Amino acid sequence: MDPFIALADPIRRDLLRALASGPARVVDLAARHPISRPAVSKHLRLLTEAGLATVEDHGRERHYALARPGLAPVRALLDELAGHRPPIPESAFDALDLEVRRTVHDRRAGTDAGTGRHQEESA
Repeated sequence: MDPFIALADPIRRDLLRALASGPARVVDLAARHPISRPAVSKHLRLLTEAGLATVEDHGRERHYALARPGLAPVRALLDELAGHRPPIPESAFDALDLEVRRTVHDRRAGTDAGTGRHQEESA
């Protein structure tokens, strides 16, 4: 299952919030919701299939934990939407440095940077 589809359900999002605090048994997670334990188990199975949770059997109990690496595609999308851009390439700074130096040089020489002509002094 796609992690985005798994996150679409508010109960599954709440289960992930609970698992962020640490591993939990199905019975403990079910106690937090007004739905049956089998329904919670189904939600947890979907989270596991989506790679957002892991499960370990401890005797007759199943313990679920948050699978943080499964959140990577979600984090990548959120970073993209938040405006994270790749860093500015070093060559862009080199070009900017060259233009600043050229402008400073032209001003000191008394030329108009746009035309290359000497500026006339006005009184």
